[in-house]
Amino acid sequence: MKMRSVVSINNLSKVYKNDFRALKNVDLDIHKDEIFALLGPNGAGKTTLISIICGLVNLSEGNVHVEGYDIIKNYREARSKIGLVPQELSLETFENVFNNVSYTRGLYGKAPNPKHIEKTLKELSLWDKKDSKINDLSGGMKRRVLIAKALSHEPSILFLDEPSAGVDVELRKEMWQVIENLRDTGVTIILTTHYIEEAEAIADRVGVINNGEMIVVDEKESLINSMGKKTLTIELHDPITELPTNLSNLDLKIINNGKSLNYSYDRKSKHTGITSLLQSIREAGLKLKDLKTEQSSLENIFVELVSKDNS
Repeated sequence: MKMRSVVSINNLSKVYKNDFRALKNVDLDIHKDEIFALLGPNGAGKTTLISIICGLVNLSEGNVHVEGYDIIKNYREARSKIGLVPQELSLETFENVFNNVSYTRGLYGKAPNPKHIEKTLKELSLWDKKDSKINDLSGGMKRRVLIAKALSHEPSILFLDEPSAGVDVELRKEMWQVIENLRDTGVTIILTTHYIEEAEAIADRVGVINNGEMIVVDEKESLINSMGKKTLTIELHDPITELPTNLSNLDLKIINNGKSLNYSYDRKSKHTGITSLLQSIREAGLKLKDLKTEQSSLENIFVELVSKDNS
């Protein structure tokens, strides 16, 4: 079944006055009700791409449609569909949470709707903080208030720029749950992150951008399955200091102070070489204690993709 696109980007380029080409012919479709993670090294073009979609930066070439509205010809309609949570904490620190979020709704020309603000704060576990001054909140709570402000005008698409930056591991996991819950309410989520495990934990699809170009866009699981390698860890009964002669030409690494061997192989290959490897190990007189396999993570794949693109 064909997915409905809520953001459609065609042949998008951005060239700055100093002739720096920040984006190069980007094509991308974001599907309704998905969590899409945009990955890339610093300076890859992530923030420029989001800024153009949100109407903060002008494009040089191409076109972008949000829920069918052209971001230039139908700026007001397109922008009303978008909520943006910036990386920087920018809040009225001496105002309380409820008024802070309500005020943002008014900036979009929306009539007051206390019921919607209440619903949003409850969804973000902020209702008990509605009368608290922003200044009195923790960093994690302040980030939730930013999300509430971005949702105050009832957008269907939410952009999160580094949503868990500067947040400790426990709060980061709480933030992931918040994001997943929002997706379940019908909000499409697009997030940029440099925490690869964040994309691996919650994204449905992943796009990798480097040097202003989209180098891959795929479903997370499909990407891991198609590009990931598996590693076989062979735990030895007795440690070794060097590989026996009959194993020296194989793709083996001695690890764990000689107590284990690592062997990487392509999981899709019909011939992984594992059977002959284990036979060679036995012929070398090495005794096996245990075998473990591990699938490549999204982080391994990301590093490999960017390295290839830069070479």
